[in-house]
Amino acid sequence: MLRRFAAKLRAFLPRDAVLTEEENLHPYECDGLSAYRKLPWIVALPETVEQVGRLLKLCSEEKISVVARGAGTGLSGGALPLENGVLLSLAKFTRILEVDPANRTATVEPGVRNQAITDAAAPHGFYYAPDPSSQLACSIGGNVAENSGGVHCLKYGLTVHNVLGLKFFTMDGELVTLGGKTLDSPGYDLLALMNGSEGMLGVIVEITVKLLPKPESAQVLLAAFDDIEKAGAAVAAIIASGFTPAGLEMMDKLAIRAAEEYAKAGYPTDAVAILLCELDGTSEEVTEGIAQVRDLLTRQGATGVRTSKDEAERMRMWAGRKAAFPAVGRLAPDYYCMDGTIPRKHLGKVLAKISELSREHGLPVANVFHAGDGNLHPLILYDANKPGELKTAEELGGEILELCVAVGGTITGEHGVGVEKINQMCVQFTKEELTQFHSLKAAFDPQGLLNPGKAVPKPARCAEFGRMHVHGGKLKFPELERF
Repeated sequence: MLRRFAAKLRAFLPRDAVLTEEENLHPYECDGLSAYRKLPWIVALPETVEQVGRLLKLCSEEKISVVARGAGTGLSGGALPLENGVLLSLAKFTRILEVDPANRTATVEPGVRNQAITDAAAPHGFYYAPDPSSQLACSIGGNVAENSGGVHCLKYGLTVHNVLGLKFFTMDGELVTLGGKTLDSPGYDLLALMNGSEGMLGVIVEITVKLLPKPESAQVLLAAFDDIEKAGAAVAAIIASGFTPAGLEMMDKLAIRAAEEYAKAGYPTDAVAILLCELDGTSEEVTEGIAQVRDLLTRQGATGVRTSKDEAERMRMWAGRKAAFPAVGRLAPDYYCMDGTIPRKHLGKVLAKISELSREHGLPVANVFHAGDGNLHPLILYDANKPGELKTAEELGGEILELCVAVGGTITGEHGVGVEKINQMCVQFTKEELTQFHSLKAAFDPQGLLNPGKAVPKPARCAEFGRMHVHGGKLKFPELERF
């Protein structure tokens, strides 16, 4: 069957754009979550929109599943291939179709890197606001699929708040256009639905994003704390004061030391936690705001507060934060990156509980996260070569996600559910709610061929997970205030 189907693909794709040999398939066996791997049945690398449509139509007719893949930087196994399906790579869709300064938009193909959009807009005085730490490598199509954020998402929003239009194919090869260059469009808001849909509803082939004018001025405050709960309280205090920082990030001691050793960002390695708070706007706004936030941080118990003196120092401070993930990777053979979101007021309590869970499971946890919107990224350090350590890391990660749900949060902020968090979907949502998710998918993909087995669990899986995942009939984390 493989030869027959590959021949059908090669009827409209270049021969070298259809990969079937094992040695050519290995680069596609996982995304950024390398703990889970599976060799794809076949890999297709189309070059044109028309080829994508024909491929999907063929797969629909043959009832063959499809997993769309961007740059492969995802951290939830969302692009994990199928052993009996097509891995559809959009890596060749790298054209910036238009930068429109008058309308403050850019229209691009899904394989364009996040940073490349800002680079293209920069000569016109604009930039693209969402900036994941992987922005040098991650593609905008993947950003839409996972609804990615970044260090500046507090003020400027996630991907969903910055996408104006999409073109995508349904599984049967129909090209659909949503939105455009305007801030609103007629009909239901299906544009928001596609953001974060994890490749389960359609395959995106064109994206129109809004561009923002580069701020006149921007400065970063670096505040050190000797207590992590004080740092968490300071985050809530900044937001409560009426300021909306462009970025408000937090790192704990383990992450600080790793980032400083790796990036030489000037972080205080004796601090238990640091906050990075950026304000932008006019020079007058930033100068006045920096003074007020500095005073507030001091009153909140900061042991030291430093302000970036120039653009080079500001970028150096952010470089340390954006390098935190690879930096922590030097501390252990493997790490498991979690992604949960909680109400800001619970930051201190939740971080303290994560430390307790870390001790219980015997695995260190480094915390790096978007403190302003409560999006946590605990990095669980382990060694996959030691029997049982991956399983322990998965159990610890699951408990952290359930902790997020217990305090009124959610199991993902920007990395998606994929295969990594699918069991915790059973904790967050009821059977009836999951049924609604499946009904929605069926409206777009009646045969269930797009990225099957990801993100939304089937009731049988939740029933099995519920039987395995009991806590003596007691409410989990009873000591914490509930949502």
